[in-house]
Amino acid sequence: MQLPSLLRNKIVWAIGALLVVLLVWRWTSAGDATPKFSTEATGRGEVVARVSASGTLSALVTVDVGSQVSGRIQALYVDFNSIVKKGDHVAKIDPAIYEAAAAQARANVIAARGNLQRLQVQAEEAKRLARRSEQLFEQRIVAENDRDTTRANARAAEAAAVQAEGQLAQAAAALRQAETNLRYTDIIAPTDGIVISRAVNVGQTVAATMQAPIIFTIAQDLRAMQVHTSVAESDIGRLKVGMEATFTVDAYPSERFRGRINMIRNAAQVVQNVVTYDAVIEVANPELKLKPGMTATVSVIADRRADVLRVPNAALRFRPDFGAAAAPAAVDEPGTRSVYVLVKGKPERRSVRIGLADTRYTEIVGGDLKVGEPVIMGAETAGSATRGSGRGGPPRMM
Repeated sequence: MQLPSLLRNKIVWAIGALLVVLLVWRWTSAGDATPKFSTEATGRGEVVARVSASGTLSALVTVDVGSQVSGRIQALYVDFNSIVKKGDHVAKIDPAIYEAAAAQARANVIAARGNLQRLQVQAEEAKRLARRSEQLFEQRIVAENDRDTTRANARAAEAAAVQAEGQLAQAAAALRQAETNLRYTDIIAPTDGIVISRAVNVGQTVAATMQAPIIFTIAQDLRAMQVHTSVAESDIGRLKVGMEATFTVDAYPSERFRGRINMIRNAAQVVQNVVTYDAVIEVANPELKLKPGMTATVSVIADRRADVLRVPNAALRFRPDFGAAAAPAAVDEPGTRSVYVLVKGKPERRSVRIGLADTRYTEIVGGDLKVGEPVIMGAETAGSATRGSGRGGPPRMM
């Protein structure tokens, strides 16, 4: 009978030990319910508000070189990256058709000039006959009817000569047009610069209809460039002409380039229901690192405040909402925001007025917050966490 008694004692001890473990676990869990606050002491420092945008690099002046006449490309004298001067021959259209047209127009001028001379001689002869007929009529040798006929013939001959003068002028104009079209078969560079695009090859036919076909694109000077940025309408009011800007490009990710806003264009562009405006930034490019078409990630310092009282943005988003640490619900008055300061282990609400904000800090321009006070940015317990959300950037100014 001794063995069952020992077994019962072991069972009793095991149950007791399990109860002790459960009590310890419950006590430990209850202790974990106390929130652990993440804080940062308020201090003075700099707040820099930036406007970010993306843009595309381009030359200050870009000229499309086209053809005013149609025809086959007979020769190309320049190619991509060729340096050209104003007046240089850059391409040639096959001139055969235009040479023939000019020759025909030249022959028409010669024919019209000969016809004019013939009619002028006839007009002089008609005038002479009219004068003789007038003298004979005065001597009563010819009839009045014959005299009138010679007068009419003289006027008709003179009119025919005038008409021939007009035909000669028309032929001369047609010759000038034909010679101009012949000159247009030589494609000339309209400006100094570098060829950044070539759109045709030798043997290709270009057709000049309502719009001149583009053969080359010439950038005037790549040592001075510009960035066309798309700035959201919510940020465009913060930018002004003359503001400094910095940007990076994928080709040189570790290098930061500098420029200055030269123009803010009034024409709005709507992309996916977002209204944007073009802020043009002038950039020096002495080393020719930047190339047309590169995508630039731009940052413009819109405002800067030095040595101001500031708090982390997360502190303005924090709201205690758990257990015994929960604070009474509070509604911010117009123009104010709430922050919570850790006082004797518990959050205490403070009402503040905010100013400039950047991606990390917000300026405090009024309220009862003091330098050095620990503002709460987040809190954690064993089963929950309350933090100022990192999404959405800096808080909006009230």
